[in-house]
Amino acid sequence: MKNKKIIIIGGGVIGLGIGWQLAKAGAAVTIHERGQVGRGASWAAGGMLGPIAEAHIDELDLLKLSNQSLARYPEWVDELESEAEMSIGYRAEGTLIIGIEPDDTYQLRHAYTLYQDLGLNVEWLSGQAAREIEGALSPYVTAAIRCETDHQVDNRLMVQALLHAYQLRGGMLHQHSSVERIVIENGTATGVQTADGFQGADVCILAAGCWSAQISGLPETMIPPVRPVKGQMLALQMREGIMISNVIRTVKARYPMPVYLVPRTDGRLVIGATTEELGFDTDLIVGGIYELLHGAFEAVPAIYKLPLIETWTGLRPGSSDNAPILGKTPIENLIYATGHYRNGILLTPITAYEISTLVRTGEVSEIIAPFHLDRF
Repeated sequence: MKNKKIIIIGGGVIGLGIGWQLAKAGAAVTIHERGQVGRGASWAAGGMLGPIAEAHIDELDLLKLSNQSLARYPEWVDELESEAEMSIGYRAEGTLIIGIEPDDTYQLRHAYTLYQDLGLNVEWLSGQAAREIEGALSPYVTAAIRCETDHQVDNRLMVQALLHAYQLRGGMLHQHSSVERIVIENGTATGVQTADGFQGADVCILAAGCWSAQISGLPETMIPPVRPVKGQMLALQMREGIMISNVIRTVKARYPMPVYLVPRTDGRLVIGATTEELGFDTDLIVGGIYELLHGAFEAVPAIYKLPLIETWTGLRPGSSDNAPILGKTPIENLIYATGHYRNGILLTPITAYEISTLVRTGEVSEIIAPFHLDRF
């Protein structure tokens, strides 16, 4: 690996995480980021580490990948915080998925049965038992599922820590540096074309999130089927007497839409998120913010008294099946690490460890094999 030249296209948590691991192994790593590093989906995310809450019966490979990544989070946190000398806000209080109306409770019971069938660690709670854990919950909460192992991390702190750790290891970073084209010669990726000219590399890693399909140079069959999925979010400032400690997620059979509330160590309460198929549109819309506040108010009425301190949008990178695209491609020396959709923060450790191992050894692990591009 010594001095092996790696170019990573994309400077979100995925690109930074892979770059950090490869730089630690002695590679000469350069990241090209089209905007400001870590300020896309990585910055906009909620930071939830919730494989259980996101579990679906038709996504068992993704559930396995997510659980393995969550299991590696304590190691990841220790390693990253030690190198960066800062906290990334990892919290292990757990998650409560709540129902507020009878239809919600029916939907919640269906989810609970699914989780049990999948062998996941969940607990059924009455509304009263849920309020004993989180006193700010609405008196109308009928039932809840407790997911003790669904945790959270402050994604914005993780961006800062990864950037610091990456650069400490000698990683090079070019911000506001769009990759115009991946250069392929005789079936092998030899580098990238940027505004500054051709940049040669031994390995190219495409980790450009929702922009991955916009980079030219790839054969049509090799263009990753990744699209932007817009999410609007907001943050409130918690106050004494109006504090929550668990992540709270609602199940809504009817209006308003389901929301999540994520308490940060600094007292911020992050509320998200809409899911909108609107291309690269990033406008904040009154209706979206209203629905988020409506849903959050139904869950925790006391938010009515909290200051609104921030609103923002992000573009999730959703693949055709909403699972990540990881590993080798038919083009020699071209590796994909994109399409993480709603699970980018959760899957950062497993992606960084597995892709860096692939680059070092050439071997594809069993855990990422189901996520190759050739599944489409």
